[in-house]
Order: sequence, then C-alpha cells, then structure tokens
Amino acid sequence: MKNLSTAILVLMLAGIMLLSACSAAPPPAQQPVTAPPAATAAPSAPRSEQPSFGSSSAPGAGSYSIGLSAGGAKDIANFRENIRNNYLPLPSDVTYEGLFYDYYFETGAVAPANKLFSPAYHSAVTRDPFSEQTEYYLSIGLNSGLQQSDFQRKKLNLVIVLDNSGSMNEAYNQYYYDGTGKNIDTYAEEGINRLTKMQSAAESVVSILNQLRNDDQVSILTFNSSASLLKPMGLVGRANMRDVKNRVLDITAGGGTSLSAGLDLAARQFNNLREVDGYEYENRIIILTDAQPNTGDYSGSGLLEMTAQNAANRIYTTFIGIGVDFNSQLIEQITKIKGANYYSVHSPGEFRNRVEEEFEYMVTPLVFNLELNFASEGWRIEKVFGSPEANEATGKLMYINTLFASKSENGQTRGGLVLLKLKKTSSAANESITLRTSYEDRNGRIDGDKQVVYLETLQPEYFDNNGIRKGVLLSRYAALLKNWTQDERQNMHLSAPWEPCINDDKGIIIPIEVVFSQWERQSLPLTVSANYSRIFRDFSDYFESEMDAIRDNTLGQELDIINMLSRY
Repeated sequence: MKNLSTAILVLMLAGIMLLSACSAAPPPAQQPVTAPPAATAAPSAPRSEQPSFGSSSAPGAGSYSIGLSAGGAKDIANFRENIRNNYLPLPSDVTYEGLFYDYYFETGAVAPANKLFSPAYHSAVTRDPFSEQTEYYLSIGLNSGLQQSDFQRKKLNLVIVLDNSGSMNEAYNQYYYDGTGKNIDTYAEEGINRLTKMQSAAESVVSILNQLRNDDQVSILTFNSSASLLKPMGLVGRANMRDVKNRVLDITAGGGTSLSAGLDLAARQFNNLREVDGYEYENRIIILTDAQPNTGDYSGSGLLEMTAQNAANRIYTTFIGIGVDFNSQLIEQITKIKGANYYSVHSPGEFRNRVEEEFEYMVTPLVFNLELNFASEGWRIEKVFGSPEANEATGKLMYINTLFASKSENGQTRGGLVLLKLKKTSSAANESITLRTSYEDRNGRIDGDKQVVYLETLQPEYFDNNGIRKGVLLSRYAALLKNWTQDERQNMHLSAPWEPCINDDKGIIIPIEVVFSQWERQSLPLTVSANYSRIFRDFSDYFESEMDAIRDNTLGQELDIINMLSRY
C-alpha cells in the first residue's frame, strides 16, 4: 500500500506542474568527448529490411509469433482527428507509446526465445536534425518466446461501462463544452447516419460483445450523474445476447458525468464472483467515455486511486475514448496504472475492424512490473520513449508496469520497441553496459534476464537496424508535435512575436508537459505560427529522407500531417 500511495503522489505532483516547456526543458546535451556507441560484437554496415507496415496491416506472410508492447495509449487517433477537424490538439493527444503502436518494428530477435520476455538491444548514433548535436540511443526489442500456437487469452470476467452523460449526445467531431465544430457526417464512408458520440459508443460496445465466448462472463452498466446496471454479471452462453445488444443500442444520453460512480459500480460486480481468480480468468473493466467528468469524485487523484486499487485486486482497466473532445490528458494519467491501456474511436466501423483484429491482445497483459537495471561507468539513461512510465526512469533504472501481447511476424512486432536516449558520462572508450531485467508473469512468477552490451566507436549516422531507426524518427516527430501544441497554447494570447522551444541551437527538446486544471475540454482553433511553419518545412525534408531509408511507406501519413501543418 505504501508503494501504491507513493506512485499516486508522484503522478499527481507531475500532473499539477504548470511549467513552460522551454524553461523546464533540460539543457542541450554536450558534444560527447569520445566516439558514439554501436552494436554488440563487431560493427557492420546498417542492414536494410523489407518494407515495414503501419497500423492497418501486418508484415508479409511468414512465421507468426507473439511479441509484446507497452501499456498505456494504443494509438494517437484523437490527435489525428483534431487535426482533421481543424482543432489544436492537446500535447497529451500524442504519446510515444501510442505512436509506436501504430507501426511494426524490427525487434532484432536472433534466435528462438525460451522466456516470456526476451529483450534484444540495439544502438544508434545520429545527429539532431536541427542542432546537429550527436545523440545516442539504445532500443529494447520487446520479444517473447510465446508462439501464436501456444497463445490464447484466458476466460474473461468483463464489465463494460458506458458513459451516457449529456456530453455524449454531441456530434463526434464537435466540442460539447463550447459548441463548435463542423457539420459533417463523421460516418459518411460507412453509409450510415450516426453523428453522436453516444451512438458511436453503443456500436462499439456491440463490437466488443461480438468477440466474447460462451464461457466468458459479462456485465454492462451505464453512468451519467449516477451509475445504473443494465446487465448483471453472467455467462455469455446463458444470456440472450441479441436482446442485450438491442438494449445497448437504445441507450440515450443526458445528465452529468460521474466517472467515479461508474468505476465504483463496476468494481462491485466482482465482489461475489467465484471466478475472480486471475490465474484462470482475466478480469477487466472496459470504459467507453469522452472522459469529461464533472460530478462525484472527478479529481485525478481519486480516479487514479480507484483504478490502482482495482489493479491491486487483479482487475485491470481499458478506456475507449469517444469524440474529438475526448480528454486524453486525464486518461493518460490514469492508464499509467498496472494492466491499463486506452484506445480512441473514430467511427463504429473502424473500431469494429480493430476489435476483430486484436481483441485478444487488448485484454491480455502478459508481463508486469518490468524493471531494467542499467549499470555502466560511461553511460546513463537520459530519456525513455515508448513507455507510459517514462517519467519514472532514472539514469540507472527503467520501469514499465505492463507489457501486453502484440502481433509479431517475420521479426517485426506492432509497438514492439522501447527507446532509451543515452548520455555519455565518461571519456573512456568502449564502455560496456550491463542490463538486468526482472519481471512478473500474469500468474505471479518472477523471471529475468541479463545481457552485457559493449559499445563500439562509430560515427553518425549509424543504426543497428531499421527498428531503432524508425523509433528515433518517430520519437523526434512526437517531441516536435508536443512542443508545437504546447508552444501555441501558451503563447496564443501574445500579440508580440515569440520564440519556439525548438531552434537550431537546442534542437528538438523533450518538453515537460503542461497539465490543465479542468477536464471539460474546450476547443482551440488549429494554429501554426510562422516559426513553426518553417520548422515543419525543415523537418519534412528530414522525415522524408528517413522514411525512404527505412522503406516504410506507411510513415507517409505522418509526412502528410507535417506538410499540411507547414502550409497551414
């Protein structure tokens, strides 16, 4: 309990910091005094790979195994939808782990693994595209020895929690709390006329119900100002599921938003459940909401503590964000908790396709409490990308609450990468790094791994493989977007010219994000200052060059955003 309280305190202290990204950012890294790191063993020329694939498709035919990916955000769909509808996103709409999960990564598995978690390490040395300062990276390929033929999710005890508050009655592409938005049919491509978040959420619940097996147990409840039970917990095989789905589709929206009431009633569905045993059943709450609580306990600390207490009882949480005004800021904080993740919904059809493809991965955490101890006389961890717990890392320790099952083919895993930015602390050449991992599997067994990485002397631009190269590119892209959204929000009230956090001296800094004090998210018009137009133009050349080198055309969706913003 002491560790739980400490974790909540740390997250809340981070959440109330209203800091300038520029003033709070770390100083630019000093130019290293020795040559940069490369791979273990003798260095070789960077390898090319077959084209990688984005979120819409997996790599080509071949062996099919299970990889791993971090918990937290599973996409940046809310960011993309705000851009599409001419709104300025929140910095929290872009997360490194969410962006990583939109892509497949070469993870560097060189032999069949015999452990649930079998990391592979690869290094890179590369210059910042603006400052040209040399930077050093080490990737962790999230490999597993679990084969697809051996993988299956446990039976589910599932509680579906559906937000039917007044804000859910708004059009999907509008902001409820300021009434702005474009009057377009969000679902026109699907040939249907369902414009509200409530209808989108109800359709999404039906998609989830379609994935359940007869031996799963499910309960459904709704919440607005209070929570109500629509279906008590019971076996799917004994329920009239057609009637249940029709009742879900008939739900209407109205009233306030007490997310805490929904969480409380959801947790109580497990109280008298004999099958709550996490060794046989997976226990999960799936909450579909726009995350704009305004009644009950809607403090970040209160909601965080409720989710954490459930996790301590092996009851884990998934959030499904609905609408362009989905409050990613609140949910990003909550889903740092063990076993938690979140997705965003663009339309019922899109979500249906996604659920059909990866429902078993969505509800199956495999690795808990992963610690990486980083021991070196010559290097330390400067920053972690691709884990929701990145801010808890120190120079010698990285921590990840949860790794979920993830699709993997031909050595590439969806979201299967965590990236460490390293800082040189010694002038000695070829300093080694000892990397020790420890983790707990979903049945409570402890395991671990130890590897030693010897750093060779190479010059930029060097990448062990295209997996780490893609990770570096996407991390820089996400940091740029975070700086842009934060700078524009902090300076839009100024009439005088202002300087962006990114420039040719500092390069792409890692911002400390501003957290806003209210959850009822209001819109701001999409804004790109003259300085950022130039920055996006310059970054576009770098991004396109790297995309060509990596040979992943699905990165083009990010290039389209960069080019659109440069001309806005």
